[in-house]
Amino acid sequence: MVLRKLCVGGLRQAVLGIAALLAIAAIPPSARAEEPSVKIDNFTFNPPTLTIAAGTTVTWKNEDDIPHTVASTTKAFKSKALDTDDSYTFTFTTPGVYEYFCSLHPHMTGKIVVEAKTGSN
Repeated sequence: MVLRKLCVGGLRQAVLGIAALLAIAAIPPSARAEEPSVKIDNFTFNPPTLTIAAGTTVTWKNEDDIPHTVASTTKAFKSKALDTDDSYTFTFTTPGVYEYFCSLHPHMTGKIVVEAKTGSN
């Protein structure tokens, strides 16, 4: 009898877990919280300006067919050369404006605007 109760309880938990996963999967990708990202393609950073809260991590992904870099004009951050499908991440902890460029193609520029976090927990 005890074994039967344990099996039924475990089955109930498994079913609830699967239902929760299906509910999450049903949420459209656009509604899920995603890490801010910048796409590198056709010799551009897109979006060219990204505004985020302090403490946010940004990911740059090279979707171009040649290497690019991500380099801060103030040397706050710098990636290695990113081949196609490579990515680089950086966490912005201090509010401010961070201008950056591709050191291989200096005409490629972008900007991250970091705002102070609001509210307290």
